[in-house]
Amino acid sequence: MQPTIINCLRHYDRATFIKDLLSGIIVGIVALPLAIAFGIASGVTPEQGIITAIVAGLIISLLGGTKVQIGGPTGAFIVIIAGIIQQYGMQGLMVATLLAGAFLIMLGLFRLGTIIKYIPYPIVVGFTSGIALTIFTTQVKDLLGLSIPEGVPSDFISKWVCYGHHLASIDLWSTTVGVVSVLIIACWPYINKVKYVNGHLSALNKLPGSLVAILVMTVGVLILKHYGLAESVDTIGDRFRINAELPSPEVPAVSWDVVRSLFAPAVTIAVLGAIESLLSATVADGVIGDRHDSNQELIAQGVANLVTPIFGGIPATGAIARTMTNINNGGRTPVAGIVHAVVLLLIFLILMPYAQYIPMACLAGVLVIVAYNMSGWRTFRQLLKNPKSDISVLVITFLLTVIFDLTVAIEVGLMLACLLCMRRMAETTQVSVLTDEIDPSSEVDFESTNLEHFKIPDGCEVYEINGPFFFGIANRFEEIMGRMPARPVVRIIRMRKVPFVDSTGMHNLENLVQMSRSEGIHVILSGVNPKVHEVLMKNDFGRIIGEENILPHINLALAKAREVLSQTRK
Repeated sequence: MQPTIINCLRHYDRATFIKDLLSGIIVGIVALPLAIAFGIASGVTPEQGIITAIVAGLIISLLGGTKVQIGGPTGAFIVIIAGIIQQYGMQGLMVATLLAGAFLIMLGLFRLGTIIKYIPYPIVVGFTSGIALTIFTTQVKDLLGLSIPEGVPSDFISKWVCYGHHLASIDLWSTTVGVVSVLIIACWPYINKVKYVNGHLSALNKLPGSLVAILVMTVGVLILKHYGLAESVDTIGDRFRINAELPSPEVPAVSWDVVRSLFAPAVTIAVLGAIESLLSATVADGVIGDRHDSNQELIAQGVANLVTPIFGGIPATGAIARTMTNINNGGRTPVAGIVHAVVLLLIFLILMPYAQYIPMACLAGVLVIVAYNMSGWRTFRQLLKNPKSDISVLVITFLLTVIFDLTVAIEVGLMLACLLCMRRMAETTQVSVLTDEIDPSSEVDFESTNLEHFKIPDGCEVYEINGPFFFGIANRFEEIMGRMPARPVVRIIRMRKVPFVDSTGMHNLENLVQMSRSEGIHVILSGVNPKVHEVLMKNDFGRIIGEENILPHINLALAKAREVLSQTRK
Protein backbone atom coordinates (compact mmCIF):
# COMPACT_ATOMS: atom_id res chain seq x y z
CA MET A 1 0.00 0.00 0.00
CA GLN A 2 1.16 3.52 -0.77
CA PRO A 3 -0.51 6.93 -1.23
CA THR A 4 -1.98 7.44 -4.69
CA ILE A 5 -0.26 10.80 -5.06
CA ILE A 6 3.12 9.05 -5.47
CA ASN A 7 2.04 7.33 -8.69
CA CYS A 8 0.22 10.43 -9.93
CA LEU A 9 3.31 12.64 -9.62
CA ARG A 10 5.49 10.26 -11.63
CA HIS A 11 3.84 11.33 -14.87
CA TYR A 12 2.60 14.76 -13.79
CA ASP A 13 2.63 17.56 -16.37
CA ARG A 14 1.77 21.24 -16.68
CA ALA A 15 -1.62 20.66 -18.32
CA THR A 16 -2.74 18.37 -15.49
CA PHE A 17 -1.50 20.88 -12.89
CA ILE A 18 -3.54 23.70 -14.43
CA LYS A 19 -6.69 21.54 -14.33
CA ASP A 20 -5.98 20.54 -10.72
CA LEU A 21 -5.26 24.16 -9.77
CA LEU A 22 -8.51 25.51 -11.22
CA SER A 23 -10.54 22.63 -9.77
CA GLY A 24 -8.90 23.02 -6.34
CA ILE A 25 -9.74 26.75 -6.25
CA ILE A 26 -13.39 26.06 -7.12
CA VAL A 27 -13.71 23.21 -4.61
CA GLY A 28 -12.15 25.42 -1.92
CA ILE A 29 -14.80 28.06 -2.58
CA VAL A 30 -17.54 25.42 -2.53
CA ALA A 31 -16.22 23.97 0.74
CA LEU A 32 -16.16 27.31 2.59
CA PRO A 33 -19.89 27.77 3.35
CA LEU A 34 -20.33 24.07 4.02
CA ALA A 35 -17.43 23.97 6.48
CA ILE A 36 -18.85 26.97 8.36
CA ALA A 37 -22.38 25.52 8.38
CA PHE A 38 -21.28 22.04 9.44
CA GLY A 39 -19.13 23.48 12.22
CA ILE A 40 -21.91 25.60 13.70
CA ALA A 41 -24.54 22.84 13.32
CA SER A 42 -22.21 20.40 15.11
CA GLY A 43 -22.00 22.69 18.13
CA VAL A 44 -18.52 24.10 17.53
CA THR A 45 -17.28 27.43 16.14
CA PRO A 46 -17.24 28.29 12.42
CA GLU A 47 -13.43 28.43 12.39
CA GLN A 48 -13.27 24.88 13.75
CA GLY A 49 -15.28 23.74 10.74
CA ILE A 50 -12.87 25.46 8.36
CA ILE A 51 -9.79 24.19 10.22
CA THR A 52 -11.18 20.66 9.84
CA ALA A 53 -11.58 21.16 6.10
CA ILE A 54 -8.02 22.53 5.84
CA VAL A 55 -6.16 19.94 7.93
CA ALA A 56 -8.21 16.87 7.04
CA GLY A 57 -8.47 17.87 3.38
CA LEU A 58 -4.69 18.23 3.12
CA ILE A 59 -3.89 14.93 4.88
CA ILE A 60 -6.51 12.88 3.00
CA SER A 61 -5.22 14.16 -0.35
CA LEU A 62 -1.57 13.53 0.62
CA LEU A 63 -2.03 10.03 2.05
CA GLY A 64 -5.28 8.78 0.48
CA GLY A 65 -5.88 5.85 -1.82
CA THR A 66 -7.99 7.78 -4.37
CA LYS A 67 -7.09 10.35 -7.01
CA VAL A 68 -9.96 12.78 -6.58
CA GLN A 69 -11.31 12.38 -3.03
CA ILE A 70 -11.92 15.64 -1.15
CA GLY A 71 -11.99 15.29 2.64
CA GLY A 72 -13.47 17.48 5.33
CA PRO A 73 -16.43 17.84 7.70
CA THR A 74 -19.70 16.39 6.42
CA GLY A 75 -23.35 16.52 7.36
CA ALA A 76 -23.34 12.87 8.43
CA PHE A 77 -21.29 13.73 11.52
CA ILE A 78 -23.44 16.62 12.75
CA VAL A 79 -25.74 14.49 14.89
CA ILE A 80 -23.05 12.35 16.50
CA ILE A 81 -20.72 15.33 17.15
CA ALA A 82 -23.47 17.40 18.75
CA GLY A 83 -24.43 14.46 20.97
CA ILE A 84 -20.85 13.85 22.12
CA ILE A 85 -20.27 17.55 22.90
CA GLN A 86 -23.51 17.73 24.85
CA GLN A 87 -22.61 14.69 26.95
CA TYR A 88 -18.81 14.81 27.20
CA GLY A 89 -17.79 18.34 26.12
CA MET A 90 -15.11 19.35 23.64
CA GLN A 91 -12.43 17.28 25.41
CA GLY A 92 -14.63 14.22 24.98
CA LEU A 93 -15.08 14.94 21.28
CA MET A 94 -11.30 15.24 20.85
CA VAL A 95 -10.71 11.89 22.55
CA ALA A 96 -13.50 10.18 20.57
CA THR A 97 -12.09 11.55 17.29
CA LEU A 98 -8.57 10.40 18.19
CA LEU A 99 -9.88 6.91 19.01
CA ALA A 100 -11.85 6.82 15.76
CA GLY A 101 -8.69 7.76 13.87
CA ALA A 102 -6.82 4.90 15.51
CA PHE A 103 -9.64 2.47 14.63
CA LEU A 104 -9.61 3.59 10.98
CA ILE A 105 -5.85 3.12 10.74
CA MET A 106 -6.16 -0.40 12.18
CA LEU A 107 -8.92 -1.23 9.69
CA GLY A 108 -6.62 -0.17 6.88
CA LEU A 109 -3.49 -1.90 8.20
CA PHE A 110 -5.40 -5.17 8.68
CA ARG A 111 -6.76 -4.78 5.13
CA LEU A 112 -10.38 -4.71 6.23
CA GLY A 113 -11.37 -1.94 3.84
CA THR A 114 -13.40 -4.27 1.66
CA ILE A 115 -15.49 -5.49 4.62
CA ILE A 116 -17.13 -2.07 4.91
CA LYS A 117 -18.57 -2.62 1.43
CA TYR A 118 -20.63 -5.54 2.74
CA ILE A 119 -22.73 -3.38 5.07
CA PRO A 120 -26.29 -3.84 3.74
CA TYR A 121 -27.61 -1.02 1.59
CA PRO A 122 -30.86 -0.61 3.61
CA ILE A 123 -28.75 0.21 6.68
CA VAL A 124 -26.77 2.87 4.80
CA VAL A 125 -29.94 4.43 3.37
CA GLY A 126 -31.76 4.14 6.71
CA PHE A 127 -29.26 6.00 8.82
CA THR A 128 -28.41 8.48 6.02
CA SER A 129 -32.08 9.43 5.69
CA GLY A 130 -32.39 9.53 9.47
CA ILE A 131 -29.41 11.88 9.74
CA ALA A 132 -30.93 14.11 7.04
CA LEU A 133 -34.21 14.43 8.95
CA THR A 134 -32.31 15.11 12.18
CA ILE A 135 -30.20 17.83 10.52
CA PHE A 136 -33.36 19.49 9.22
CA THR A 137 -34.89 19.32 12.68
CA THR A 138 -31.90 21.04 14.27
CA GLN A 139 -32.16 23.96 11.81
CA VAL A 140 -35.83 24.83 12.33
CA LYS A 141 -35.10 27.29 15.17
CA ASP A 142 -32.64 29.38 13.13
CA LEU A 143 -34.60 29.01 9.91
CA LEU A 144 -37.73 30.51 11.49
CA GLY A 145 -35.93 32.75 13.99
CA LEU A 146 -37.78 31.18 16.93
CA SER A 147 -37.14 32.63 20.39
CA ILE A 148 -36.52 29.76 22.83
CA PRO A 149 -34.81 31.20 25.95
CA GLU A 150 -34.64 27.86 27.78
CA GLY A 151 -32.84 26.19 24.87
CA VAL A 152 -33.87 23.48 22.43
CA PRO A 153 -34.16 19.92 23.83
CA SER A 154 -31.73 17.33 22.51
CA ASP A 155 -34.08 14.53 21.44
CA PHE A 156 -36.10 14.54 18.23
CA ILE A 157 -39.66 14.37 19.58
CA SER A 158 -39.06 16.95 22.32
CA LYS A 159 -37.57 19.32 19.72
CA TRP A 160 -40.75 19.34 17.68
CA VAL A 161 -42.92 19.69 20.78
CA CYS A 162 -40.77 22.68 21.79
CA TYR A 163 -41.06 24.20 18.30
CA GLY A 164 -44.82 23.86 18.47
CA HIS A 165 -44.98 25.63 21.84
CA HIS A 166 -42.84 28.55 20.59
CA LEU A 167 -44.29 28.87 17.09
CA ALA A 168 -45.84 32.21 18.03
CA SER A 169 -42.32 33.66 18.44
CA ILE A 170 -41.50 33.21 14.75
CA ASP A 171 -39.47 36.08 13.29
CA LEU A 172 -40.62 37.10 9.81
CA TRP A 173 -37.29 38.67 8.82
CA SER A 174 -35.32 35.54 9.75
CA THR A 175 -37.88 33.32 8.04
CA THR A 176 -37.65 35.43 4.89
CA VAL A 177 -33.84 35.22 4.90
CA GLY A 178 -33.97 31.46 5.40
CA VAL A 179 -36.63 30.78 2.76
CA VAL A 180 -35.00 33.06 0.16
CA SER A 181 -31.65 31.34 0.83
CA VAL A 182 -33.24 27.95 0.15
CA LEU A 183 -34.83 29.27 -3.05
CA ILE A 184 -31.53 30.75 -4.30
CA ILE A 185 -29.65 27.48 -3.73
CA ALA A 186 -32.42 25.36 -5.23
CA CYS A 187 -32.87 27.59 -8.30
CA TRP A 188 -29.20 28.41 -8.94
CA PRO A 189 -28.55 25.31 -11.14
CA TYR A 190 -31.45 26.34 -13.39
CA ILE A 191 -30.29 29.97 -13.51
CA ASN A 192 -26.84 28.64 -14.40
CA LYS A 193 -28.06 26.78 -17.47
CA VAL A 194 -26.87 29.75 -19.53
CA LYS A 195 -23.18 28.88 -19.32
CA TYR A 196 -21.76 31.20 -21.93
CA VAL A 197 -21.71 34.98 -22.10
CA ASN A 198 -20.46 36.46 -25.42
CA GLY A 199 -18.94 33.12 -26.32
CA HIS A 200 -17.05 32.74 -23.02
CA LEU A 201 -17.77 30.53 -20.03
CA SER A 202 -19.52 32.63 -17.41
CA ALA A 203 -17.58 33.03 -14.16
CA LEU A 204 -20.86 32.83 -12.26
CA ASN A 205 -21.28 29.30 -13.51
CA LYS A 206 -18.42 28.19 -11.28
CA LEU A 207 -19.93 29.63 -8.08
CA PRO A 208 -21.90 27.20 -5.89
CA GLY A 209 -25.46 28.13 -5.01
CA SER A 210 -24.69 28.03 -1.28
CA LEU A 211 -21.97 30.67 -1.64
CA VAL A 212 -24.21 32.84 -3.83
CA ALA A 213 -26.97 32.64 -1.20
CA ILE A 214 -24.56 33.59 1.58
CA LEU A 215 -23.13 36.55 -0.36
CA VAL A 216 -26.56 37.85 -1.43
CA MET A 217 -28.25 37.43 1.95
CA THR A 218 -25.28 38.80 3.94
CA VAL A 219 -25.15 41.97 1.83
CA GLY A 220 -28.96 42.20 1.89
CA VAL A 221 -29.18 41.92 5.66
CA LEU A 222 -26.37 44.46 6.16
CA ILE A 223 -28.21 46.97 3.96
CA LEU A 224 -31.49 46.37 5.76
CA LYS A 225 -29.87 46.77 9.17
CA HIS A 226 -28.26 50.01 7.98
CA TYR A 227 -31.75 51.39 7.44
CA GLY A 228 -33.01 50.09 10.77
CA LEU A 229 -34.71 46.96 9.39
CA ALA A 230 -34.13 43.25 10.03
CA GLU A 231 -32.54 44.02 13.41
CA SER A 232 -33.91 40.74 14.75
CA VAL A 233 -31.89 38.61 12.30
CA ASP A 234 -29.03 36.94 14.19
CA THR A 235 -25.63 36.66 12.52
CA ILE A 236 -22.60 34.49 13.26
CA GLY A 237 -20.99 37.45 15.04
CA ASP A 238 -23.93 37.64 17.44
CA ARG A 239 -23.18 34.13 18.71
CA PHE A 240 -19.47 33.54 18.07
CA ARG A 241 -16.28 35.48 18.48
CA ILE A 242 -14.49 35.11 15.16
CA ASN A 243 -10.78 34.30 15.40
CA ALA A 244 -8.74 34.15 12.18
CA GLU A 245 -5.65 32.59 13.75
CA LEU A 246 -4.60 28.96 13.58
CA PRO A 247 -4.82 27.43 17.06
CA SER A 248 -1.82 25.95 18.85
CA PRO A 249 -1.70 22.12 18.89
CA GLU A 250 -3.24 20.61 22.00
CA VAL A 251 -3.33 16.94 22.95
CA PRO A 252 -6.19 16.08 25.34
CA ALA A 253 -5.64 14.18 28.57
CA VAL A 254 -6.60 10.55 28.02
CA SER A 255 -7.43 8.08 30.78
CA TRP A 256 -8.80 4.57 30.70
CA ASP A 257 -12.15 5.69 32.14
CA VAL A 258 -12.51 8.32 29.40
CA VAL A 259 -11.56 5.81 26.66
CA ARG A 260 -14.03 3.27 28.01
CA SER A 261 -16.90 5.77 28.12
CA LEU A 262 -16.17 7.07 24.61
CA PHE A 263 -15.45 3.70 22.98
CA ALA A 264 -18.95 3.29 21.45
CA PRO A 265 -19.17 6.85 20.03
CA ALA A 266 -15.64 6.46 18.62
CA VAL A 267 -16.62 3.23 16.87
CA THR A 268 -19.65 5.00 15.43
CA ILE A 269 -17.47 7.83 14.09
CA ALA A 270 -15.03 5.30 12.60
CA VAL A 271 -17.73 3.17 10.96
CA LEU A 272 -19.59 6.19 9.63
CA GLY A 273 -16.37 7.76 8.34
CA ALA A 274 -15.29 4.52 6.67
CA ILE A 275 -18.67 4.00 5.01
CA GLU A 276 -18.95 7.56 3.72
CA SER A 277 -15.35 7.83 2.49
CA LEU A 278 -15.38 4.48 0.68
CA LEU A 279 -18.83 5.15 -0.77
CA SER A 280 -17.54 8.48 -2.08
CA ALA A 281 -14.42 6.79 -3.49
CA THR A 282 -16.52 4.11 -5.20
CA VAL A 283 -18.79 6.71 -6.80
CA ALA A 284 -15.72 8.65 -7.98
CA ASP A 285 -14.20 5.48 -9.47
CA GLY A 286 -17.29 4.98 -11.59
CA VAL A 287 -17.09 8.51 -12.96
CA ILE A 288 -13.36 8.69 -13.78
CA GLY A 289 -12.88 5.00 -14.62
CA ASP A 290 -10.35 4.34 -11.87
CA ARG A 291 -9.96 1.96 -8.94
CA HIS A 292 -9.16 3.20 -5.44
CA ASP A 293 -7.17 1.48 -2.68
CA SER A 294 -9.73 1.16 0.12
CA ASN A 295 -7.19 0.19 2.78
CA GLN A 296 -4.88 3.10 2.01
CA GLU A 297 -7.91 5.40 2.02
CA LEU A 298 -8.88 4.21 5.50
CA ILE A 299 -5.34 4.82 6.74
CA ALA A 300 -5.48 8.37 5.37
CA GLN A 301 -8.87 8.96 7.00
CA GLY A 302 -7.46 7.63 10.26
CA VAL A 303 -4.40 9.88 10.20
CA ALA A 304 -6.62 12.87 9.37
CA ASN A 305 -8.82 12.15 12.38
CA LEU A 306 -5.76 11.75 14.60
CA VAL A 307 -4.28 15.10 13.59
CA THR A 308 -7.38 17.28 13.11
CA PRO A 309 -8.60 17.31 16.76
CA ILE A 310 -5.12 18.35 17.95
CA PHE A 311 -5.72 21.62 16.07
CA GLY A 312 -9.28 21.96 17.38
CA GLY A 313 -11.00 20.26 14.45
CA ILE A 314 -13.89 17.81 14.36
CA PRO A 315 -14.29 14.37 12.69
CA ALA A 316 -13.79 14.34 8.94
CA THR A 317 -14.27 11.96 6.04
CA GLY A 318 -14.54 11.88 2.26
CA ALA A 319 -17.26 14.25 1.04
CA ILE A 320 -19.25 13.04 -1.97
CA ALA A 321 -20.53 16.48 -3.03
CA ARG A 322 -17.10 18.12 -2.94
CA THR A 323 -15.48 15.10 -4.59
CA MET A 324 -17.97 15.28 -7.47
CA THR A 325 -17.38 19.03 -7.74
CA ASN A 326 -13.67 18.29 -8.06
CA ILE A 327 -14.28 15.72 -10.83
CA ASN A 328 -16.72 17.93 -12.73
CA ASN A 329 -14.22 20.79 -12.77
CA GLY A 330 -11.33 18.73 -14.15
CA GLY A 331 -9.47 17.60 -11.01
CA ARG A 332 -7.76 14.26 -11.66
CA THR A 333 -5.01 13.94 -9.03
CA PRO A 334 -4.70 14.55 -5.27
CA VAL A 335 -3.00 17.88 -6.09
CA ALA A 336 -6.49 19.37 -6.54
CA GLY A 337 -7.35 18.38 -2.97
CA ILE A 338 -4.13 19.99 -1.71
CA VAL A 339 -4.94 23.21 -3.61
CA HIS A 340 -8.44 23.17 -2.09
CA ALA A 341 -6.91 23.05 1.40
CA VAL A 342 -4.50 25.90 0.60
CA VAL A 343 -7.35 28.05 -0.78
CA LEU A 344 -9.36 27.48 2.40
CA LEU A 345 -6.32 28.41 4.50
CA LEU A 346 -5.87 31.71 2.62
CA ILE A 347 -9.58 32.52 2.95
CA PHE A 348 -9.42 31.66 6.66
CA LEU A 349 -6.45 33.94 7.32
CA ILE A 350 -7.62 36.86 5.17
CA LEU A 351 -11.42 36.87 4.94
CA MET A 352 -12.55 35.08 8.12
CA PRO A 353 -13.42 38.30 10.03
CA TYR A 354 -16.13 39.02 7.46
CA ALA A 355 -17.88 35.72 8.31
CA GLN A 356 -19.35 37.39 11.40
CA TYR A 357 -21.90 39.16 9.16
CA ILE A 358 -23.39 35.92 7.73
CA PRO A 359 -27.04 35.48 8.91
CA MET A 360 -27.72 32.34 10.91
CA ALA A 361 -31.00 31.88 9.00
CA CYS A 362 -29.01 31.77 5.76
CA LEU A 363 -26.73 29.01 7.12
CA ALA A 364 -29.87 27.17 8.23
CA GLY A 365 -31.12 27.40 4.65
CA VAL A 366 -27.82 25.95 3.38
CA LEU A 367 -28.18 22.99 5.75
CA VAL A 368 -31.83 22.46 4.79
CA ILE A 369 -30.67 21.91 1.19
CA VAL A 370 -27.85 19.65 2.45
CA ALA A 371 -30.41 17.62 4.41
CA TYR A 372 -32.72 17.34 1.39
CA ASN A 373 -29.92 16.15 -0.89
CA MET A 374 -28.74 13.76 1.79
CA SER A 375 -32.17 12.29 2.48
CA GLY A 376 -32.28 10.17 -0.68
CA TRP A 377 -36.05 10.00 -0.36
CA ARG A 378 -36.43 8.50 -3.83
CA THR A 379 -34.10 5.64 -2.91
CA PHE A 380 -35.92 5.22 0.41
CA ARG A 381 -39.25 4.98 -1.40
CA GLN A 382 -37.82 2.46 -3.88
CA LEU A 383 -36.47 0.24 -1.08
CA LEU A 384 -39.96 0.06 0.44
CA LYS A 385 -40.85 -2.17 -2.53
CA ASN A 386 -38.21 -4.74 -1.53
CA PRO A 387 -38.73 -7.88 0.61
CA LYS A 388 -40.10 -7.34 4.11
CA SER A 389 -36.77 -8.19 5.72
CA ASP A 390 -35.04 -5.32 3.86
CA ILE A 391 -37.90 -2.97 4.68
CA SER A 392 -37.68 -3.83 8.38
CA VAL A 393 -33.93 -3.14 8.45
CA LEU A 394 -34.45 0.15 6.57
CA VAL A 395 -37.30 1.44 8.74
CA ILE A 396 -35.83 0.31 12.07
CA THR A 397 -32.45 1.88 11.29
CA PHE A 398 -34.18 5.09 10.19
CA LEU A 399 -36.37 5.32 13.30
CA LEU A 400 -33.53 4.49 15.68
CA THR A 401 -31.37 7.19 14.08
CA VAL A 402 -34.11 9.77 14.43
CA ILE A 403 -35.57 8.87 17.82
CA PHE A 404 -32.42 7.70 19.63
CA ASP A 405 -29.00 8.29 18.06
CA LEU A 406 -26.68 7.06 15.36
CA THR A 407 -24.69 4.78 17.69
CA VAL A 408 -27.78 2.78 18.61
CA ALA A 409 -28.97 2.77 14.98
CA ILE A 410 -25.73 1.35 13.61
CA GLU A 411 -25.41 -1.27 16.37
CA VAL A 412 -29.00 -2.51 16.13
CA GLY A 413 -29.11 -2.19 12.34
CA LEU A 414 -25.98 -4.28 11.86
CA MET A 415 -27.17 -6.88 14.36
CA LEU A 416 -30.58 -7.10 12.67
CA ALA A 417 -28.98 -7.35 9.22
CA CYS A 418 -26.68 -10.15 10.43
CA LEU A 419 -29.62 -12.08 11.88
CA LEU A 420 -31.61 -11.72 8.66
CA CYS A 421 -28.57 -12.74 6.62
CA MET A 422 -28.14 -15.88 8.72
CA ARG A 423 -31.81 -16.69 8.34
CA ARG A 424 -31.56 -16.32 4.57
CA MET A 425 -28.48 -18.53 4.49
CA ALA A 426 -30.30 -21.13 6.54
CA GLU A 427 -33.24 -20.97 4.14
CA THR A 428 -30.94 -21.56 1.16
CA THR A 429 -29.50 -24.73 2.73
CA GLN A 430 -31.70 -27.74 1.98
CA VAL A 431 -31.57 -31.13 3.67
CA SER A 432 -33.25 -34.00 1.80
CA VAL A 433 -33.58 -37.73 2.49
CA LEU A 434 -33.19 -40.37 -0.25
CA THR A 435 -34.28 -43.94 0.44
CA ASP A 436 -34.81 -45.46 -3.03
CA GLU A 437 -32.31 -44.47 -5.72
CA ILE A 438 -30.19 -41.59 -6.95
CA ASP A 439 -30.71 -40.10 -10.40
CA PRO A 440 -27.38 -40.62 -12.19
CA SER A 441 -28.22 -37.94 -14.75
CA SER A 442 -27.75 -35.31 -12.03
CA GLU A 443 -24.34 -36.62 -11.07
CA VAL A 444 -21.08 -35.08 -12.18
CA ASP A 445 -18.84 -37.18 -10.02
CA PHE A 446 -19.85 -40.78 -10.80
CA GLU A 447 -17.26 -43.21 -12.14
CA SER A 448 -19.39 -46.01 -13.43
CA THR A 449 -22.26 -46.15 -15.90
CA ASN A 450 -23.75 -49.13 -14.07
CA LEU A 451 -27.08 -47.80 -12.83
CA GLU A 452 -27.13 -50.43 -10.09
CA HIS A 453 -24.37 -48.45 -8.41
CA PHE A 454 -26.88 -45.66 -7.77
CA LYS A 455 -29.61 -47.79 -6.19
CA ILE A 456 -29.88 -47.32 -2.45
CA PRO A 457 -29.89 -50.73 -0.77
CA ASP A 458 -32.38 -51.68 1.95
CA GLY A 459 -31.17 -50.61 5.37
CA CYS A 460 -29.41 -47.53 4.03
CA GLU A 461 -30.51 -43.89 4.14
CA VAL A 462 -28.89 -41.06 2.18
CA TYR A 463 -29.10 -37.53 3.53
CA GLU A 464 -28.08 -34.78 1.13
CA ILE A 465 -27.06 -31.35 2.40
CA ASN A 466 -27.26 -28.61 -0.22
CA GLY A 467 -25.63 -25.45 1.11
CA PRO A 468 -23.42 -24.31 4.02
CA PHE A 469 -23.48 -26.58 7.07
CA PHE A 470 -23.36 -23.99 9.83
CA PHE A 471 -25.07 -23.31 13.15
CA GLY A 472 -28.23 -22.06 11.44
CA ILE A 473 -28.86 -25.43 9.75
CA ALA A 474 -27.20 -28.00 12.00
CA ASN A 475 -30.21 -28.45 14.30
CA ARG A 476 -32.59 -28.84 11.35
CA PHE A 477 -30.48 -31.77 10.11
CA GLU A 478 -30.89 -33.52 13.47
CA GLU A 479 -34.66 -32.86 13.47
CA ILE A 480 -35.10 -34.50 10.05
CA MET A 481 -33.20 -37.58 11.16
CA GLY A 482 -35.29 -37.77 14.31
CA ARG A 483 -38.51 -37.87 12.28
CA MET A 484 -37.50 -40.94 10.27
CA PRO A 485 -39.73 -43.93 11.21
CA ALA A 486 -36.99 -46.58 11.40
CA ARG A 487 -33.30 -46.67 12.23
CA PRO A 488 -31.11 -47.66 9.26
CA VAL A 489 -28.01 -49.84 9.37
CA VAL A 490 -25.99 -47.36 7.27
CA ARG A 491 -26.39 -43.61 7.12
CA ILE A 492 -24.73 -41.78 4.17
CA ILE A 493 -24.35 -38.02 4.37
CA ARG A 494 -23.76 -36.43 0.97
CA MET A 495 -21.76 -33.21 1.27
CA ARG A 496 -20.84 -32.52 -2.36
CA LYS A 497 -22.75 -29.19 -2.25
CA VAL A 498 -21.48 -28.07 1.14
CA PRO A 499 -19.03 -25.16 0.57
CA PHE A 500 -18.00 -24.85 4.21
CA VAL A 501 -18.69 -26.19 7.68
CA ASP A 502 -18.38 -24.15 10.87
CA SER A 503 -17.61 -25.24 14.43
CA THR A 504 -21.28 -25.88 15.24
CA GLY A 505 -21.63 -28.03 12.14
CA MET A 506 -18.48 -29.92 13.16
CA HIS A 507 -19.87 -30.43 16.65
CA ASN A 508 -23.15 -31.77 15.26
CA LEU A 509 -21.33 -34.14 12.90
CA GLU A 510 -19.29 -35.51 15.80
CA ASN A 511 -22.44 -35.96 17.90
CA LEU A 512 -24.14 -37.67 14.95
CA VAL A 513 -21.32 -40.18 14.54
CA GLN A 514 -21.16 -40.95 18.26
CA MET A 515 -24.94 -41.20 18.61
CA SER A 516 -25.21 -43.39 15.50
CA ARG A 517 -22.41 -45.63 16.73
CA SER A 518 -24.21 -46.13 20.06
CA GLU A 519 -27.32 -47.18 18.07
CA GLY A 520 -25.31 -49.52 15.83
CA ILE A 521 -25.59 -47.25 12.77
CA HIS A 522 -22.60 -46.92 10.44
CA VAL A 523 -21.99 -43.36 9.13
CA ILE A 524 -20.34 -42.57 5.77
CA LEU A 525 -19.56 -39.14 4.33
CA SER A 526 -19.71 -38.70 0.56
CA GLY A 527 -18.45 -36.04 -1.84
CA VAL A 528 -16.59 -33.93 0.71
CA ASN A 529 -14.84 -31.08 -1.10
CA PRO A 530 -11.13 -30.38 -0.35
CA LYS A 531 -11.74 -27.31 1.85
CA VAL A 532 -14.32 -29.08 4.01
CA HIS A 533 -12.12 -32.18 4.12
CA GLU A 534 -9.25 -30.06 5.41
CA VAL A 535 -11.45 -28.65 8.18
CA LEU A 536 -12.56 -32.16 9.15
CA MET A 537 -8.98 -33.41 9.36
CA LYS A 538 -7.84 -30.41 11.42
CA ASN A 539 -10.58 -31.21 13.93
CA ASP A 540 -9.46 -34.87 14.13
CA PHE A 541 -12.75 -35.96 12.60
CA GLY A 542 -11.00 -38.66 10.55
CA ARG A 543 -10.14 -40.50 13.76
CA ILE A 544 -13.73 -40.24 15.02
CA ILE A 545 -15.48 -41.53 11.91
CA GLY A 546 -12.59 -43.46 10.36
CA GLU A 547 -10.87 -42.05 7.29
CA GLU A 548 -12.03 -45.01 5.22
CA ASN A 549 -15.60 -43.71 5.73
CA ILE A 550 -14.91 -40.34 4.06
CA LEU A 551 -15.33 -41.03 0.33
CA PRO A 552 -15.16 -38.73 -2.72
CA HIS A 553 -18.11 -40.17 -4.76
CA ILE A 554 -21.61 -41.39 -4.00
CA ASN A 555 -21.11 -44.63 -5.95
CA LEU A 556 -18.11 -45.44 -3.71
CA ALA A 557 -20.17 -44.56 -0.65
CA LEU A 558 -23.01 -46.85 -1.77
CA ALA A 559 -20.50 -49.64 -2.45
CA LYS A 560 -19.14 -49.15 1.06
CA ALA A 561 -22.71 -49.28 2.40
CA ARG A 562 -23.36 -52.61 0.62
CA GLU A 563 -20.17 -53.98 2.09
CA VAL A 564 -21.22 -52.95 5.61
CA LEU A 565 -24.72 -54.35 5.09
CA SER A 566 -23.40 -57.70 3.87
CA GLN A 567 -21.08 -58.00 6.86
CA THR A 568 -23.94 -57.11 9.22
CA ARG A 569 -26.23 -59.80 7.75
CA LYS A 570 -23.59 -62.45 8.18
